[in-house]
Amino acid sequence: MTDAKKQAALDYHANPIPGKLSIELTKPTASAKDLALAYSPGVAEPCREIAKDVENAYLYTGKGNLVAVISDGSAILGLGNLGPLASKPVMEGKGVLFKRFAGINSVDLEVDAESPQAFIDTVARVAITWGGINLEDIKAPECFEIERALVERCNIPVFHDDQHGTAIVTAAGMLNALDIAGKALDEARIVCLGAGAAAIACMKLLVACGAKAENLFMLDRKGVIHSGRDDLNQYKAMFATETDKRTLDDAIEGADVFLGLSGPNLLSPEQLKKMAANPVVFACSNPDPEIHPDVANAARDDVIMATGRSDYPNQVNNVLGFPFIFRGALDVRATAINEEMKVAAVHALKDLAREPVPQYVLDAYELDALEFGRGYILPTPLDARLLDRVSAAVAQAAVDSGVARKPFPAHYPLNSVDEVYGG
Repeated sequence: MTDAKKQAALDYHANPIPGKLSIELTKPTASAKDLALAYSPGVAEPCREIAKDVENAYLYTGKGNLVAVISDGSAILGLGNLGPLASKPVMEGKGVLFKRFAGINSVDLEVDAESPQAFIDTVARVAITWGGINLEDIKAPECFEIERALVERCNIPVFHDDQHGTAIVTAAGMLNALDIAGKALDEARIVCLGAGAAAIACMKLLVACGAKAENLFMLDRKGVIHSGRDDLNQYKAMFATETDKRTLDDAIEGADVFLGLSGPNLLSPEQLKKMAANPVVFACSNPDPEIHPDVANAARDDVIMATGRSDYPNQVNNVLGFPFIFRGALDVRATAINEEMKVAAVHALKDLAREPVPQYVLDAYELDALEFGRGYILPTPLDARLLDRVSAAVAQAAVDSGVARKPFPAHYPLNSVDEVYGG
């Protein structure tokens, strides 16, 4: 980033008021009567009702439309472990996206914990405050244990977006890319370079969507994860295959899909040329992908290319997922975000990309046309239909799978304050 862009980013966060979020009032406070209702003595009445039935918290407080964005700062974007306070701009940014795209209020919580168990205990003790928890920027493998324990201890949705948000958007784009390439997910040979939280979640969700485990090859810094290795944690071991392949050079030969969740410039043009016809390449390292789109397109004119960057087509962007997934979960008061809800989000995203693109989206991106194909395999973040399609699919899946505490709404999306807040 140039010095001018760095300064522009700092100025954006500092001026005119530091930070990106504020708190707003939802009730009148102009009179003594208003204040008496807002606080003492009027506030006692909803307190009594919640004491009688804790579900009344959804009726009398903002809990039902409030998500906590929580991190320990151990894996901030591409910056690594900078500590919890350094993660605060990212967590505030996540709150901006929740509000902008799904009308969800959020609070960021940066936890200075000496161990995963301390983090778990801290969050679990205050979890009743919110309608859902978005875990963010927590390093692997600790993130797996943290999420598992909090899912077990909390009766609200707990979702580690670095894992599942990435996986959902990746799977949706992958299904569309493979279809364009004339290939089926259950037959595709997939090479995944990277074995962290996002990579493992992507592979698990692709299997849930129909990929065959025997067709998956995952690589970490030591090479292919195979059954002969004795240095694998339990999460990597799930993807250990019986194979004589040891390197990326070995694994990429004849592969249909390359999924990169690792680092910059790790896939060479020569390796890309070894892949099968119409190769699907998701080079998601950010900001510098495993192979630059210009390099990939120069090496092969049949490649279907996606990255994490907004300045190239087919951006794999988590904002396509998490706001609408939580919106759907909150709207039916789900106790969890389960596999069925994730798969529903995948197919809703996949299907939306196949529909005609509205004019307002074309105008926002200064385009004359945009249609399903090699350069458009995922909806854009500014497509307002995401709120309807993805949220509704997630809410319906929550109802169908038995984790919803409210029925699917009579109409969707919800558009009144009472409906959104659960009144």
